[in-house]
Amino acid sequence: MKNIRSLVTGGAGFLGSHLCDYLIKQGSRVVCLDNLYTGREENIDHLKNNSKFKWIEHNLTDSIKLEVDEVYNLACPASPIQYQKNPINTRKMGSYAVMHMLGLAKRTGARFLQASTSEVYGNPTIHPQPETYWGNVNPIGPRSCYDEGKRFAEGLVMDYHEEHKLDTKIVRIFNTYGPRMNIDDGRVISNFIVQALKGKPITVYGEGRQTRSFCYVDDLIEGIYRVMQLRPTKDNHIPINLGNPEEKTILEIAETIKEMTGSKSKIIFKGLPQDDPEKRCPDITRAKNLIGWQPKTGLREGLEKTIEWFEKELSTSSLSR
Repeated sequence: MKNIRSLVTGGAGFLGSHLCDYLIKQGSRVVCLDNLYTGREENIDHLKNNSKFKWIEHNLTDSIKLEVDEVYNLACPASPIQYQKNPINTRKMGSYAVMHMLGLAKRTGARFLQASTSEVYGNPTIHPQPETYWGNVNPIGPRSCYDEGKRFAEGLVMDYHEEHKLDTKIVRIFNTYGPRMNIDDGRVISNFIVQALKGKPITVYGEGRQTRSFCYVDDLIEGIYRVMQLRPTKDNHIPINLGNPEEKTILEIAETIKEMTGSKSKIIFKGLPQDDPEKRCPDITRAKNLIGWQPKTGLREGLEKTIEWFEKELSTSSLSR
């Protein structure tokens, strides 16, 4: 890994900034691209004086010329609030941005990893979800800008692999949590923690019976790195699920966070958003077999670290007002 030039798009975001940290520790020289639509400079401030790190503010709907050995394409709004706020831009990130990065990889001969999502499975009719499942997605619903954008991106990556023989990888990322999540990103873990710490009602949509599986960020980043290291074979370009198969109901998560924070907040229930999946749990057999990977961090351990980070973040933001 020494002296490898790694490009991380979306590198100032939640996952991207952790990936930049990890790659630098592995000896890579990292170029971080982000337009700060959802990313934050605070996530990479600690890297700016590192000689192995370069930060460029750039919107990937416009092309850019760089010389790199590998591309980790993580750039895209990932929470429902963020990607539904500007659906046309979200679709551009799944099309123009991916095409520009694939073109860069083709020109430089770089290997390429596309960060896809469990949302390509939609509201699944198969459980848990294996990579062979084609999904159940509403192509014109409010979530389709993200779901279908990622499905299009996967197809584009496969086209470049087949037509131009690019060394490509695709990871389908399931719900991930940890430090550096945006306070207002609307995701389950961050929502519940912030509401609990502020003493506000903890909002559960539907009856809370829908299930999710949550992977701690450190485990996820290690999985992404291992996938990129796979040697190109006839099978290694096929999508790989990365996530924690330990399934919990949304209500269980809310109750756990309330208990761990010592919050007096009430749990309240609101209507379920359109096309919200009833179940979400990865089959990680392929990840186990191909890269010897599975999550190590238990939910309570991961939540302790995440709650501690949010406590500091909320304290800092309140002091700065």
